[in-house]
Amino acid sequence: MRLLSLFLSLILSQSLFAQKGILVEYQRSNNDKIIESQDPTLVYADADQTTITSRNILNGEAKTPYEIFVIKRPSNAYFKLTQINAKQQIATIDSNAINKQQLELTKETKKILGYTCFKAKTTVNSNSIEIWYTTELNVKGGPTDLGQDLGFVLEVIRNGNSKITASKIEHLKSLPKTLALPASLQYVDDLTYKDVLWKSRFVQVPVFDKEKISFSDDSKSDSILRFANGTVIVKKVKFPKIGAGQTVFVQLTEQSKGDAYDRTGSVFIIPQDQDLSFLDGMQKGMDTLPLYDNGNGKKYQGVIRTSNYTPILELMRFFTPFGVSQFNYLKLKGKTWQDSVMYRQDISELAGALSDQEVYIGAFIGNYDKNGHEVSLEITVHPGFDKKQSFKKLLPIFNSTNVMEMGGQEYGTMFDNEQGLSVTFELKEDAANVQLRYTTTGHGGWGNGDEFVPKTNSLYLNGAPLFSYTPWRNDCGSYRLSNPASGNFSNGLSSSDLSRSNWCPGTVTYPIFIDIGTLKAGKHTIRVQIPQGASEGTSFSSWNVAGVLLYD
Repeated sequence: MRLLSLFLSLILSQSLFAQKGILVEYQRSNNDKIIESQDPTLVYADADQTTITSRNILNGEAKTPYEIFVIKRPSNAYFKLTQINAKQQIATIDSNAINKQQLELTKETKKILGYTCFKAKTTVNSNSIEIWYTTELNVKGGPTDLGQDLGFVLEVIRNGNSKITASKIEHLKSLPKTLALPASLQYVDDLTYKDVLWKSRFVQVPVFDKEKISFSDDSKSDSILRFANGTVIVKKVKFPKIGAGQTVFVQLTEQSKGDAYDRTGSVFIIPQDQDLSFLDGMQKGMDTLPLYDNGNGKKYQGVIRTSNYTPILELMRFFTPFGVSQFNYLKLKGKTWQDSVMYRQDISELAGALSDQEVYIGAFIGNYDKNGHEVSLEITVHPGFDKKQSFKKLLPIFNSTNVMEMGGQEYGTMFDNEQGLSVTFELKEDAANVQLRYTTTGHGGWGNGDEFVPKTNSLYLNGAPLFSYTPWRNDCGSYRLSNPASGNFSNGLSSSDLSRSNWCPGTVTYPIFIDIGTLKAGKHTIRVQIPQGASEGTSFSSWNVAGVLLYD
């Protein structure tokens, strides 16, 4: 018999147990269909110990991380052991997990593999659990921690349809005398164990750690570039190869360090695939980038794709709440303010822009406060379920979010005439299963501004109507506890409660996916038209729209 695992280091004794042990093999099923893709669970048991493992671990074929569980008798001490990787092992001990179980014993019986089994019941996290155990094997054990002290558990059923069932029982002439745990094994508390195990299951790519985004040039770092008086931070980050079907998330945590207002935020990539990039405009001045002219007398820098320039690729658009953390001293009865806001979004459709590449990633929060905001940003890559799924090809088309607002980039006010935003782009090859990933938010923070007035977004492809909808969020009141500095009105509402054009203070704005179908190689034109409201004095409306073509 092979060694159990790298870290268990099972010592095969030359002597035999006086009392025989057993080996029970289990199979998992859903709705009575065997799950063939999962390796069977193996349980070794004798009077002194139960070990829960699997065949691929025994054979040295398991991929890390993997767990093994050991119950020592008669104390029922429950050991959880994980091989994180070839060099790292971690373990924890729970002395009460088994002894404190509250199980309802019933008189129901049934036969499993010829043994008479009794049913016990319990509830775990709102899941109904049936435990079928026998006392005829003269040892204790089972495939999970549940019912370990009743007898030998031969079946566990969750919610009536998910089962772990014994498929074979082998009476062994001998067992290893000792299942030795290495003296060098690192033991931690249960919470730390769960955290280390959880994080070992996916890849974390850190980008920013408690970095300030403020209207100030005080903060300096060798690895972080700062632009627009410190309101934009940029870092070059190397990403691992992302496998087909893997899931990618972007996560940003934000706190106010002095700014009390709701602000537009963006996490983005600066593509480097053409002669010019957005980074050139950041370093040399925004007017060095291609200018868009819709005839209203303004020039919009770096917002559309051209033959030698690709606009920024937005990963996530978010909006800060009113002063979370910094202004939590503004007390209201019945309100316990959040300490920070976490924004998290699935961006798997954009994985092709990250996989096995070194890219410039930026974060922007528009503000004029010298202390501004503090952010931490990471991107995580998780094992996928559909390994046949391939990356989409990406073609950033437009992005009117003026992330260089404090560096002179014009607001997205190009929707004040019929032309709106019009972009002509070229496909080098025929494209199938084409989608437009479209993100839009309306701005203009007074009563008649587009922030508070629903406006229809109409998109056209090659002159023909493509899609039309009215972006709107009416759930902003759900985020009141992230907005301590939000203004309160005489009608009992707070500013953060008010519905807005596809965003709320303290939320992410998610893209929509517009199906296009097939596009032939050659030039195509997409136009976005929005009935932008008129200015009132110095108040004006604008729209931040971003479009990325996804295709096979």
